[in-house]
Amino acid sequence: MEIKTTAVAGTLESSDIQIMIMNGSNGIEITLESDVAKAYGDQIRSVITDTLKSFGLTNAKVKAVDKGALDCVIKARTLAAAQRATKTTDKPALEVL
Repeated sequence: MEIKTTAVAGTLESSDIQIMIMNGSNGIEITLESDVAKAYGDQIRSVITDTLKSFGLTNAKVKAVDKGALDCVIKARTLAAAQRATKTTDKPALEVL
């Protein structure tokens, strides 16, 4: 699957995460800003990477700003941003969740 545009999903509110996906060429590269990155950074990166791979994206730059989101929120925001970036919002890929 190909990224056609830069896309964002999520907010900067408490218990949410904002995911921005851009075109990339070196696999999935994640920049993470989070107050809990020391404790949960690896888990957050893993959830984002697994969701993107399940969706079919193998090359993407991701900027994630976490405000304490649970895994289910991270997956949903990542999927929403991926569908917006690939312009496939008319065909929800809920099986990825």
